[in-house]
Amino acid sequence: MLREEQAIVLEMIAMNAPLGEILDRLVHLMEAQLEGVLGSILLLDETGHLRQGAAPSLPAAYSKAIDGIAIGPDVGSCGTAAYRRESVIVADIADHPLWKDYRDLAARHGLRSCWSAPILSHQGAVLGTFAMYSARVREPSPVETRLTEMTTRIAAIAIERKRAEEQISFLAHHDALTGLPNRSLLKDRLTQAMLQTQRHNPWVSVVFVDLDNFKTVNDSLGHTAGDALLKVIARRMVDCVKPTDTVVRLGGDEFVILLVDQLESPDAVSAILERIRVAITRPVPIEGQVFHITCSMGVATFPNDGLDAETLLRNADAAMYKAKDAGRDGFQFYTSEMNTTAHERLALQEAMRNGIARSEFYLLYQPQVDLQSGRLFAVEALVRWQHPVLGVISPAQFIPLAEETGLIVPLGDWVLREACRQNKAWQDAGLPPINISVNVSARQFHDRSWISRVKRALSESGLEARYLELELTESLLMRDVDQAIATMKELQAMGVHFAIDDFGTGYSSLSSLKNLPVARLKIDQSFIRNLANDENDKGIAAAVISLGQRLNMRVIAEGVETDEQLAFLRDNHCDEIQGYHFSRPIKPAAMEKLLKLPPSRQPAA
Repeated sequence: MLREEQAIVLEMIAMNAPLGEILDRLVHLMEAQLEGVLGSILLLDETGHLRQGAAPSLPAAYSKAIDGIAIGPDVGSCGTAAYRRESVIVADIADHPLWKDYRDLAARHGLRSCWSAPILSHQGAVLGTFAMYSARVREPSPVETRLTEMTTRIAAIAIERKRAEEQISFLAHHDALTGLPNRSLLKDRLTQAMLQTQRHNPWVSVVFVDLDNFKTVNDSLGHTAGDALLKVIARRMVDCVKPTDTVVRLGGDEFVILLVDQLESPDAVSAILERIRVAITRPVPIEGQVFHITCSMGVATFPNDGLDAETLLRNADAAMYKAKDAGRDGFQFYTSEMNTTAHERLALQEAMRNGIARSEFYLLYQPQVDLQSGRLFAVEALVRWQHPVLGVISPAQFIPLAEETGLIVPLGDWVLREACRQNKAWQDAGLPPINISVNVSARQFHDRSWISRVKRALSESGLEARYLELELTESLLMRDVDQAIATMKELQAMGVHFAIDDFGTGYSSLSSLKNLPVARLKIDQSFIRNLANDENDKGIAAAVISLGQRLNMRVIAEGVETDEQLAFLRDNHCDEIQGYHFSRPIKPAAMEKLLKLPPSRQPAA
């Protein structure tokens, strides 16, 4: 009965039921297992106060009275549990010091004992509290303690998912690190500013800002220090402009400033830019070191330098590169003679294009293993780049550029064709047939010729479609669910399988996932990494395994490296694993040797 009720709650999470209904059902589930116990879930807000989440059986007057209490070192069981970030057990409210300000309230409603546990997020932040109340003086039994742990884990999943969905609207228009508007909001505000200019005739200037030598901060102190620096610089730029202006972070160390209602005077704009330049150059202390950073800025003005947002942004970007060429730490106004592309990016882009033609890219293969049988049943194809001068270039460096420039399409086509060819070659060599898994980018998947490209790769290689699996990310699928389903079903009809990669990182709608023709769910390695030591990771991983299988998907965990992780996944009936515990990504010849081994001589899963 308990497992069935847990499954219902998880399905409610999957179907995006209102959070209040999920928490109510969860509390009722707990109350049904015990006698004489009333449950309550309180949610912690941004101001440090606990707000009512669910208390279906507590007296309404009591729930109303504690709604909004601030957490603290002596605020009953719940306020103290949230403050301490640990469970607080009070066997007798009447004489316990933590309840000195609330014991009369509890007595009026017949509440004599209260045990509360904090609800913690995946990152360890306090989301709220779960409490059990009783009319008798007593402590919780071992069964009640286990129920508390189960309830807080599931509540954390529901609350985190809901909060993530609520953030989507904000994150769609703002930068997560600095809180500044992002590119999509910039285009909207720039369009509105241009319309206002046409009516009232002030200037609108677009300023492209790039921090000079920002890479040295990341290289010397790491990305955490780099992020801290970006937040300081962002705040300084905001302080230099009017409230009606807009400072935008495009990504990395690139910003755009939209100056509106300007006088028709380059001198007036120059005065603002100089103020920004000076502010940015002020010393920035980080982790015991003082950094001096400069910036290069390029300016394009409406309507002289462009009549639409894209043109203005492109021309401001060109002017910024001109400022870098002129020695950095300065600004340039756009002129029509400026080169419209950045030399370094062009060079890498051209090198990638040549690299595809010259066969500089190659594939490594990482085994995937069935946990029950220990059988190696599939491999994932992973692309690498052997540059003739620079050596092996990390995918983290060339994949984003390939996505941005569109080169991911020919590169992805090569990966797909080569993976299919290699798998068929293994089969032709008499090796046991296995599936091969290929990652698919958003640009590839949404390309109109994508289905025909997959068909051609299978036809040219001679590989049967049933031995090909395409890995898609949550975010890719959620862009246009209906179109994704149509594309996937056409390929599925041919025999191609699908997996969802990095599950849990895309904040997707699980109710949409239920309708997708997906055979496998890949748990993101961020949920696997700390399984041995993190109870929240254990709860989330177990819930994802249960949920995935309830959606009729096999579940594979990636990034499995330790015996402890493996043991947990076995105990929770995970279907499959991938990671260094079994094998690193290896070359085709090494994979062939591995496939030739009988299962008894292969590395143990």
